[in-house]
Amino acid sequence: MASTGPPQSLKRSDTSLTREGDQLIITPLGAGNEVGRSCVYMSYKGKTILFDCGIHPAYLGMAALPYFDEIDPSTIDVLLVTHFHLDHATSLPYFLEKTTFKGRVFMTHATKAIYKLLLSDFVKVSKVSVEDMLYDEQDILRSMDKIEVIDFHQTLEVNGIRFWCYTAGHVLGAARFMVDIAGVRVLYTGDYSREEDRHLRAAEIPQFSPDICIIESTYGVQLHQPRNVREKRFTDVIHSTISQGGRVLIPAFALGRAQELLLILDEYWSNHLELHNIPIYYASPLAKRCMAVYQTYINSMNERIRNQFANSNPFDFKHISPLKSIENFNDVGPSVVMASPSGLQSGLSRQLFEMWCSDKKNACVIPGYVVEGTLAKTIINEPKEVTLMNGLTAPLNMQVHYISFLAHADFAQTSTFLKELMPPNIVLVHGEANEMGRLKQKLITQFVDRNTKIISPKNCQLVEMYFNSKKMEKTIGRLAEKTPEVGETVSGLLVKKAFTYQIMAPDDLHVFSQLSTANISQRITIAYSGAFGVLKHGLKQMFESVESLPDEESEGPAFRVHERLTVKYESEKHISLHWRSDPISDMVSNSVVALVLNISREIPKVVVESEEATKTEEENNKKAEKVIHALLVSLFGDVKFGENGKLVISVDGNVAHLDKQSGNVESENEGLKER
Repeated sequence: MASTGPPQSLKRSDTSLTREGDQLIITPLGAGNEVGRSCVYMSYKGKTILFDCGIHPAYLGMAALPYFDEIDPSTIDVLLVTHFHLDHATSLPYFLEKTTFKGRVFMTHATKAIYKLLLSDFVKVSKVSVEDMLYDEQDILRSMDKIEVIDFHQTLEVNGIRFWCYTAGHVLGAARFMVDIAGVRVLYTGDYSREEDRHLRAAEIPQFSPDICIIESTYGVQLHQPRNVREKRFTDVIHSTISQGGRVLIPAFALGRAQELLLILDEYWSNHLELHNIPIYYASPLAKRCMAVYQTYINSMNERIRNQFANSNPFDFKHISPLKSIENFNDVGPSVVMASPSGLQSGLSRQLFEMWCSDKKNACVIPGYVVEGTLAKTIINEPKEVTLMNGLTAPLNMQVHYISFLAHADFAQTSTFLKELMPPNIVLVHGEANEMGRLKQKLITQFVDRNTKIISPKNCQLVEMYFNSKKMEKTIGRLAEKTPEVGETVSGLLVKKAFTYQIMAPDDLHVFSQLSTANISQRITIAYSGAFGVLKHGLKQMFESVESLPDEESEGPAFRVHERLTVKYESEKHISLHWRSDPISDMVSNSVVALVLNISREIPKVVVESEEATKTEEENNKKAEKVIHALLVSLFGDVKFGENGKLVISVDGNVAHLDKQSGNVESENEGLKER
């Protein structure tokens, strides 16, 4: 069952809910009916997860952050970051360093390497006052120490939350996270693409269906053109503009789609000699370091790139030069410049746009998704004028072309993926309201016969779902080697870890858990001045097995009781009991202690006399009878002498007859007889 509610605070859980333990909550803190500041909160069974931690590219300062004030950061157990793009990772230093978050944060190796580069650049190019800066370079460095890495397909567990990740195909290192809490599985796709391109693999299909799929809806019901068609349009526009003496600006993220476009341009230039004198610039302060990262993680890319790398480095471009700043740019003729950021809101791409936008010979090729509120989104509609950074206006005469290379899923990929996965609950995020609404309606039509719940929550809107918790205990190790018969009792240790229950043999405990077994040896010394033989005789009346131990084994007079406890003669005034602790041995020791104390209390001291004064067997038997009688009185209360020397024991109306000589017990009550 799934339902949505109005926006409400997530800082406190509603303890009045009768099904609170089975309630799962999902709430977008960003990317709810919008593209930007991806951040999705999820809680179930007292465990909380945050997926992604981005900013909104169209806003500045605190306004760009997700709605962190809706949650208590100190309650978050795990934060999972899918990839390095600004709208998915850029608020992470703020969240780690400026809030009460104490949990653990994970991302892939490549994402962590690129994260530091991109965020350092983000701080440098941000056009905000010092007061409005979300964090500084030192915050980024400190956050790096808190970030842990995860390999694709590696399963980790934190505080009862199991999770692993699959390749997402979107950018280098991008991951889709599968989370398992108490058997309920949730797949968070982040941004993904099911189409292999020039350097990245396609997103993987998980081997089993999740209970919930939180999926991007960036392109809604749109369909991408075939990749070869897009590449031809891209190179044709650039070639045509260059031939007319114009300049081409390609605003793009410094990392991600930029590398794909550079591969296309370098190959095209190699195949066209007439273009060899036309420079291509990769305008980013991170250019060289970005390329070094891509070369480091070549094995994370597709087979085409790996095979090419065996012969030569595909990212060692022959026709592309780095450009660190506008001051180093010699703008004297036709050229192609790829510059960041992709939204044209600031930085090199904005500076070049303002230099070239008034010349109709020039062109701006926008190669990916543009966010509402950015200049790139504005110029797609080709207004007559644009507002410059200094507040003045300028005519927009340059040609604007939108050719999407951004590796997001289109409708065909999304619907095919969901048909293969068949999740019973789908939550749409990361899409503008109109596109998301159209996608939702089309998916509802497609899944109408399958009772699939499809939800598109707004920011801070709760999505509530309920799952039936079923506890299942699994036998493992030696206990699992043989299938028990119907009605057969399986005996072992029940080990609970987070939400899993396992039954195992005690000897397997250290193998299948971080626990281990230990033996506790106990020793107690008791004041006893009676004859050691009398004690042994009394014990023989209570236990079937009382065996004397050799002196060399026990270093003095001793006997073994019930094969569990050793009684040693320490001195004329003391004896000691030794046993390895377990429920039965502890019970035996308690009985022996009771017997010793009763002998000491009920009979006069038995003085060990010389051989000449040894008492007769008859006297010893009488004393032993008194001891046994006293012990039984202490244990059962009502004990009387009956006919033929038998003892009559009465407990709660039940009667037992004990033969002192043979030890046989007669009683209609089996419980009393057993005692």
